[in-house]
Amino acid sequence: MSPAAWLLRAFVLCYRWVVRPLMGPPRCRFYPSCSHYALEALSMHGAIRGGWLTLRRLARCHPWGGSGYDPVPPAHPRHVDDGKCCGGH
Repeated sequence: MSPAAWLLRAFVLCYRWVVRPLMGPPRCRFYPSCSHYALEALSMHGAIRGGWLTLRRLARCHPWGGSGYDPVPPAHPRHVDDGKCCGGH
């Protein structure tokens, strides 16, 4: 994992351990919680894509947004330019 992803993970963990307990009982609209989603997205996708996915998830977390099961999308395998994948592009 990149240093930027580790730094973002540190911010999420700081939120979980310091800020979140001060906010009262959990009332997450989604499963997994946004902080769990952020940690998983950063681990799977790195700082840029994982950070983007986390920001999108946080933007959906409002009273008029959705709720329910919302997993981190799987990482795409790296393309190998061997002419066998995706029509040979």
